[in-house]
Amino acid sequence: MSRHLCSKELYTAFLQASSIRYSSTALSDVSPIDISHDSISNWIKSKNFQPKEIWHEVKNYIKDKNKGVLIVDDTILDKHRSKKIELVRYQYSGNAHDIIPGIGMTNLLWHSDEQNLNLPVDFRIYAPQEDGKTKNDHFKEMLKLAKQRGLSPEAVIADCWYSSLTNLKMIKDMGWFWIMGLKKNRKVNRNQELKNLEIPDEGLKVYLRGYGWILVFRFTRKNGRIEYIGTNIENITKTNIKLFTKMRWNIEIYHRELKQTCGIERCQARTSRAQRNHILLCVKAWINHFKRCWGKNVSFYQIKWDVIKPAISLNLQYLLPTI
Repeated sequence: MSRHLCSKELYTAFLQASSIRYSSTALSDVSPIDISHDSISNWIKSKNFQPKEIWHEVKNYIKDKNKGVLIVDDTILDKHRSKKIELVRYQYSGNAHDIIPGIGMTNLLWHSDEQNLNLPVDFRIYAPQEDGKTKNDHFKEMLKLAKQRGLSPEAVIADCWYSSLTNLKMIKDMGWFWIMGLKKNRKVNRNQELKNLEIPDEGLKVYLRGYGWILVFRFTRKNGRIEYIGTNIENITKTNIKLFTKMRWNIEIYHRELKQTCGIERCQARTSRAQRNHILLCVKAWINHFKRCWGKNVSFYQIKWDVIKPAISLNLQYLLPTI
């Protein structure tokens, strides 16, 4: 039996340092203190870390709570090799373009061009089998909490999944603006579908039943796909809408960095609680990476490379002794 218990600091540092293995056994192998993998496994199952801890980590970096946008999107943590994990369910993955077994995660990001900030402020695990909540329930819950925390974004940005009438009305009632994707068959005016309307470059003012007047823009992407963007901001130009929608890509970068540099998909624990704790500590590891990179021209990937570079260099000298 190990004489030492794992800690949040040790586990998070391990997530930051490791590049390949993220299991309890791997941490036990490299830990600077004598700790068994069973002790680590029991620790990660016994804790009850909550998403609110993320806000306490990042709030001091947000100097102006009015100069930025809130971006919402979800991602699937691929678990195709671990189907016996309690949180795993089959759902559609945009990356795989298929239905895969995984854990759904909905993230709320604060982005500020002025401060060069791109920070997670909240997240939720999509597990209707446990809490009965939909993605839209999590969306509304996180936005209400963001308002309580004093955030007042220039706009809430999301794709068409989150542009339900209920969500749009809630954002309007909060006194906020929104910029969101709309499906091509969305009904406006007198039962017209967006795809059948002629939308000029300056946008088209349409009446959204149950909500009111909104402005809609039509974009043709490089792959030929047509995208409709709606907003409740009056007198905004298509150029500005394009700038706002471009910001949405930042949450995709965040998702990729979480998966590639923090091992968020690599936890092998089967219990829901252990998975939730691992996910939160991965977000914390990402934030620690951010703190090291912020203000410097260094990427997360460079930090990871700097960790393993000396070992690779030494191994090359061993493998090629004649050089």
